[in-house]
This record gives sequence, structure tokens and C-alpha cells, in this order.
Amino acid sequence: MTLQRAVAAEFIGTALLLAAVVGSGIMGERLSGGNVAIALLANAIATGAVLVALIASFMAVSGAHFNPLVTLAEVALRRCTGRKAMLYLLAQLAGAVAGVLAAHAMFDLPWLAASAHVRSGPHQWWSEVVASFGLLTVILNVAKHRPDAVPAAVGSYIAGAYWFTASTSFANPAVTLARSLTNTFAGIRPTDAPGFILSQLAGAALAFALFAWMERAPSCPTNASSHD
Repeated sequence: MTLQRAVAAEFIGTALLLAAVVGSGIMGERLSGGNVAIALLANAIATGAVLVALIASFMAVSGAHFNPLVTLAEVALRRCTGRKAMLYLLAQLAGAVAGVLAAHAMFDLPWLAASAHVRSGPHQWWSEVVASFGLLTVILNVAKHRPDAVPAAVGSYIAGAYWFTASTSFANPAVTLARSLTNTFAGIRPTDAPGFILSQLAGAALAFALFAWMERAPSCPTNASSHD
């Protein structure tokens, strides 16, 4: 598969992901009658379901990263060159912004608007460390041992992490930056984005360190003859 097609897949996949995140947040808030729990449930289900479909669609084309954390992990594993990683990162960021634009257009909102949604403080940063650690742990381990299960595993994790983290699990620097450009349910103040991104990088680094350690550890024998 050519690099151009892979980069296009990263752009399109990330754009559709952000359209789902922002669009379902807007729809959920409009239809929930002020019930934030229902709005969040709608947002989580839609995002998780769309993520399953997108990963299944583009996994064979680009690896379906849609997330700078995944791309950086691939670089650390020496599966991705620096040039390819840079193109992926640019495609993910551009796609994320395009997805916000698409969602705003669907709901007749201004193209871009700085978010006023406050998401800051140690508990929020820690939530992003945990969310990103969990996401990368799932991706790295499932991709190695059960690659066919990656779409369902990642989509399920994200849907669940919306609910068990105080930050609603952004776990993606490109998503975080793009969500600072929407003053809707899914938004984050631009001034709060750097704290989230640093926390995400920390969580991803911890997940990578754990994965590297576990891969170095000797496996227990599973062959029955080993007990003879």
C-alpha cells in the first residue's frame, strides 16, 4: 500500500472520528433535555461504535492510527520511519480539524469557535494519564496477540473510558487540539489543551515501558510436554 494512500486514510479516518465525537456530543446535548448523563452516554456509544468501524475500514491501509500517541509508539518500536510518522501526524491534525468543521456544518454552527469548556486541574490531568495508559496498553497488546480483535477492543475501551475517567478520556493529542476549536459539549478550552496533551504523552510512555518490559519477560511454558 502506497504511503500516499496511508496518509489519506489517516486524514479521512481522523476526520470522521472527530465528526463523530463532536457531532454526537451536539446531538446528545440537544436531545437530552439538559440531562448530561444521557448526553455523555450518547457521545460514548457513538464514538466507540464509529471507532470500531473506522479501524476495521482502514487498518489494512494505514494501520488506523488516528492518534499521534499510536504513531509515536510505532516509531519507538521501529515500525515507522520518521518521514512517515511526520506525514501521519500532519494528516491526523488536519483531519481532526476537518472533522470539527464537518460537524459544525452539519449542525449549522460557526465553522470554528474557541471552546469555553473548562477541563483543568490535577484530577483531570491524572485522568488523561490513566486513559492514555489504558488505551496504549490495549492497542499494543491486542495488536500483537489478537490483531483481528483490535477494532472491537479499542472501540470498547474508549466507550468505557468516557465513563470511568473524570476527563471523559480524550487520550489523543490531535483530538484534544481539534476539540479546543468547538464550543460545544465535546470542547476543551485552548488553555487547558497543553495540560491534557502532556498527560497523554506521559500515559503513553508508561504504557510503552510496560509493553517493552512484558515482551522481555520469559513466557511460562504452555506445552504439556514441558511438565514431563
